[in-house]
Amino acid sequence: MSSELFKIPKEVADVAKTLENEGFEAYLIGGCVRDTLLGNKPKDWDITTNAKPDKLTSLFQNTFYENDFGTVGVVNEDVSDETLKVVEVTPYRKEAAYSDFRRPDSVSFSEKLEDDLARRDFTVNAIALKLEVQTKVSEYKGHLVDLYKGRADIKDRVIRAVGNPNERFKEDALRTLRAIRLSSELEFRIEEATEKAIIEFSDLLKHISAERIRDEFIRILMSDKPMEGLNLAKRLGVLIFILPELEAGSGIKQNKAHSYDVLEHSLRTVAHSAKKKFPLDVRLAALLHDIGKPKARRWSKEKNDWTFYGHDVIGSRETEKILKRLRFPVKVVEKVVKLVRWHMFFSDTEKITLSAVRRLVRNVGRENVWNLMDVRSCDRIGTGRPKESPYRLRKYHSMIEEAVRAPISVSMLEINGGKIMEVTHETPGPRIGYILHALLEEVLDDPTRNTREYMERRAVEFSSLSDEDLKTLGTKGKEKRESEEEKELEVIRKRHFVK
Repeated sequence: MSSELFKIPKEVADVAKTLENEGFEAYLIGGCVRDTLLGNKPKDWDITTNAKPDKLTSLFQNTFYENDFGTVGVVNEDVSDETLKVVEVTPYRKEAAYSDFRRPDSVSFSEKLEDDLARRDFTVNAIALKLEVQTKVSEYKGHLVDLYKGRADIKDRVIRAVGNPNERFKEDALRTLRAIRLSSELEFRIEEATEKAIIEFSDLLKHISAERIRDEFIRILMSDKPMEGLNLAKRLGVLIFILPELEAGSGIKQNKAHSYDVLEHSLRTVAHSAKKKFPLDVRLAALLHDIGKPKARRWSKEKNDWTFYGHDVIGSRETEKILKRLRFPVKVVEKVVKLVRWHMFFSDTEKITLSAVRRLVRNVGRENVWNLMDVRSCDRIGTGRPKESPYRLRKYHSMIEEAVRAPISVSMLEINGGKIMEVTHETPGPRIGYILHALLEEVLDDPTRNTREYMERRAVEFSSLSDEDLKTLGTKGKEKRESEEEKELEVIRKRHFVK
């Protein structure tokens, strides 16, 4: 068995070395070996061993053991890389039957690596790596134990079940979805016999908890190719057990503005969100923004076309049901529902008003409005239109920036009308407004003047002026404010190339 060189973090290798120094076997296993062979950075690190949990907890200073499968977390506190914070160490295991299609009825520990590899899901995850000698920092000689030819499948970019695929999917039905997720993340194809077994046993997903389905679904959505992953899920009969509402859009023809049916449009929209590396909540909204269309679709004789009036409202309700069913966090649900509800904002930039934009910002939330614009741009690409930022979208960006900016006003001053009356003994009336605008002009000329002490002193000085002189100063200050406002808006509009 020939040795090869592998790049492995010292923190991981030290865990394996500690076990071996105590006379135990230790192999890196699963996704971390697969990703290392692919040249990718592993998301986590796993080791399998013939040491039992009680021995593992005694060998390492900082551990936790909170499961029924023997997995002990070895904690590395003094590392900045989150993937190295915990190295999971699990004894070799043998598993009894899976009567509920979710978890083994019982787990027993084994002394043989072969038993542990046999229970793995896919060949690419059933490769064990034995480290031998360190050659340089984070580089080790080692050899692979590859009983199921997983390395060949990695080379050929294939997802293949370990052993009999029917047995693997009956053991844990979530593996049908996990195969699709791995295919989406790694851009691997699924081997024919494994595909057939997924189709045959996909209905067993109804036995799987919403949380486990959600976690795999998120990873598909956050992959570089979510459209391909979700299309594969549909073809293999899995999508209907995750998002039946999405699959309902298949074959639902749209109006003349769209090149695709509702489902393909939604998938193309989320594909663009992945291309732009948008976060999860934007990708969810991109995928679900038209989820209400099948229920809203009506034929219009007048337009001689399909209409979808109210699909944004219907869609927001459907989105809330879907995300709650999949046990998404409350904050995610609330945000995505808002993005779906308001994704149909405006269409005619000649009729749109700044007050309407302000209402939009209030409805969706200042913190969410730019994410809404991201959904909007993805939606446009999903229709089959080539341009990502036509004039209309640039106009929206400009108007939103105008709506959310802090306006130039007397509220910016370190003094208010009440304080002016207190320090000047003025009574309520127009003079207070004139003083405020006169003070604002001074601050616009020199922002460093906007201090409580300066404002109070100048207010007293302005208070000594006649009504006519004070009105002249106040009017000049108001005109200065309006001029500065217009300059700011002109800069914003030029930045977006709109009028």
